[in-house]
Amino acid sequence: MSAPSTSIRTEFLMTLHAPLDPPQVVNSELEIYNVAPGGWVKGPKIQGKIIAPAGDWFRTMPDGSFKLDVRMSIRADDESIIFVTYGGRMALSEDAARRAASGKALGSADVHCMISPTFETASKKYAWLNDVVAVGKMASTKSGEGSYITYDIFAVM
Repeated sequence: MSAPSTSIRTEFLMTLHAPLDPPQVVNSELEIYNVAPGGWVKGPKIQGKIIAPAGDWFRTMPDGSFKLDVRMSIRADDESIIFVTYGGRMALSEDAARRAASGKALGSADVHCMISPTFETASKKYAWLNDVVAVGKMASTKSGEGSYITYDIFAVM
């Protein structure tokens, strides 16, 4: 087997925090979460708020893991609008699922959750985001009263 001819590194882009409304339960396999007011993004080159409409179509897969399908907009501190979409996967142990169901906050050590966001904007200031390939990892989440999810997002270089 030969060694790779390239390497990948990452650069921190932002932390994204999304408060969540209680889910709309469509059936045993699909829940839809609206992002509640108060969401934000903060990073070295971007600051902003998550604005409506924003939501997560959260699907339970046959193996018990979850598939994320998220769309949202960010209003940056200069009023630019940035559309964000991402897919991802989430898996947690039975113990972590019990703790989540009881309303306990979970961290990245408790839940495997990775996302792949893309960005779209007409803003000249944030046009660089249009070409970013990004990955994110859940930093923390909480279900029930006061539910939220927080990700750290990185550009892949």
